Amino acid sequence: MPRKLILDVDTGTDDAVAIMFAALHPGLDLLGVTTVRGNVDVEATTDNTLRVLDWIGHAEIGVFKGLARPVARAGLPGQRHYRRGGTMDPHGGALPIPEPSSTHRDTGAIEFLVETLRAATEKITLVPVGPLSNIATALAVDPSLTEAVDEIVIMGGGHAVGNVTASAEFNVWADPEAAALVLSAGFERLTLVPLDATHQALIGQDTCDALEKLGTPAGTAAARFIGKRIAAYDEITGGGTAPVHDVVCTAYLVAPEIITTTHLPVEVDTVSPLTIGRTVVDTRPQSTAERNAHVAFGADAAMLVKLLLATFGA
Repeated sequence: MPRKLILDVDTGTDDAVAIMFAALHPGLDLLGVTTVRGNVDVEATTDNTLRVLDWIGHAEIGVFKGLARPVARAGLPGQRHYRRGGTMDPHGGALPIPEPSSTHRDTGAIEFLVETLRAATEKITLVPVGPLSNIATALAVDPSLTEAVDEIVIMGGGHAVGNVTASAEFNVWADPEAAALVLSAGFERLTLVPLDATHQALIGQDTCDALEKLGTPAGTAAARFIGKRIAAYDEITGGGTAPVHDVVCTAYLVAPEIITTTHLPVEVDTVSPLTIGRTVVDTRPQSTAERNAHVAFGADAAMLVKLLLATFGA
């Protein structure tokens, strides 16, 4: 029976690949997609999400527009690690596929999350791959929503790797108070997929070429999106590869062995100007702190490529 999930996204290039995977894989039942400000503003993340679902022929999947700002701040804590629209920007504004003909639902993201989880007769998986503003706000409305969730799989954070600052990953840094609330909410299982793992699942141009040759809408779009990421990361690393962070989370839902995790205590710094947004992962064997997250430290790039080609080629 397909696994039911809700994706929460700030759709740029990597979110787009994750959305296509969740919508197309036969082992997954995508109930809806909620959008939030992050890679781009919420109007653009919503438009990009609609573009993706229209492009792959799944406009029937509801898109629900969410929060346009962090839950406890007037704006983002600081400056991004690349200039929007520059060659080092792996997202840009509008995705390079046609404008959508569909529109987002009248129901907002928070209302959709609360109503869907309250009405659930079987447990649902939450997969937030952007800032956690929507999820935190839904939990503030009703903390018992955690009881309707079998697992929350979060793309965010970093232990030895940061991107927006020397110590923080963007999704957590963009709304650290929201991330702190979600990590302490008491989910039955919380899996955190940080940069430490996603930077091990790098994809190169040879995979983009193989995706393009599939001749499917998803293959074509994935080749464009990942190619843009490779070009941007090549400006930084010169390696000819790029991480596609968010799709690692959706791939994990059908192939848990794609990542290796350790059950550890994790907290988010919301105070220090040097380390705000840092996910503080306590790896000490003698720690007595509550182990609240299954943290991924490894990911299998070859397995990810195989899953992408199989799912987008069908």
